[in-house]
Amino acid sequence: MSLVGSIGTTARRGNRMDAASISRLLDDDIRAMLAETPFTPVSRSTLEAARINRYSQVMVELSDRVIRWTITVPGPEGSPDVALRVHRPVDAVGALPCILWMHGGGLVLGNEEQDDPRFDRWCVRHNMMAVSIGYRLAPETPFPGPIEDCYVGLRYVTDHGGELGVDVDRIGIGGASAGGGLAAALALLARDRGGPAIASQLLIYPMIDDRQITESSSWDVPIWPASSNTFGWTSYLGDAKGTEHVSHYAAAARAPELHDLPPAIIVVGALDGFVDENIDYARRLNHAGVPVEFHLYPGAPHGFDALLPRSAVARLAKADIGRWIDRHYGNHQ
Repeated sequence: MSLVGSIGTTARRGNRMDAASISRLLDDDIRAMLAETPFTPVSRSTLEAARINRYSQVMVELSDRVIRWTITVPGPEGSPDVALRVHRPVDAVGALPCILWMHGGGLVLGNEEQDDPRFDRWCVRHNMMAVSIGYRLAPETPFPGPIEDCYVGLRYVTDHGGELGVDVDRIGIGGASAGGGLAAALALLARDRGGPAIASQLLIYPMIDDRQITESSSWDVPIWPASSNTFGWTSYLGDAKGTEHVSHYAAAARAPELHDLPPAIIVVGALDGFVDENIDYARRLNHAGVPVEFHLYPGAPHGFDALLPRSAVARLAKADIGRWIDRHYGNHQ
């Protein structure tokens, strides 16, 4: 495991980091951006507006070096079809390694198209493919609907990889935030169902613990504060949230055993409410004999790499992820 920088010395009240300390420790560029563009917490009353705002955002111009297409595949039994958005370099030859991706959005926001710019970079730089899953969202579709959609996507890409141009021996999974949590849960589900095989798991500040019992889960952090996290998990789990009745296929931090999982990387900001649960998950993976690389970025809140992609801390995280992809996909041009 690797640790990037240090968390720093913080002023605390009652052994909890206060809002003033968090603001002071924020990366300077991110603090300035947040002052100009504050984020509204997601709740039942703001969910519809948050969805409209996210879907209406102006997309950046996409690369002409990547071809994208969306297919629909049969969903879980009795459920709607699942959309899969496929990305492949235009000039690629032969079967390529592929990452099966679960988008972020706190389990209540987002769609399979939102990470197109990410895959424009990855597909070209790493000579790889990506497939983003349009899983159903809570609260309209609670657990286990979304994770079962993800499993359908994994099965389809594995079974039909030849048709898509995928090297089925090199299919990894990944996601950011809620998508990272779904990816971690999918690795557990595939292991316990006897497949399909997964080559690796890329977990970007994953949302993996509904209990909110760590110190960082109560911090008054920007972007995704504790109240938004409570809403996301409650939307997904209902009254079961925080109780003994929650499956580890919903919240991967609850898994009693982490053995026999694919190699992983976890990246998270030091000022993310998920930092404690992510550190603990990396520790447990390491103790279970799972190769894991862990990176902690001082001054970074949740979503820092997407908020200010040109900031120094975001560039550092992207470089670390890129090197990990090169090592695990082994297809760099």
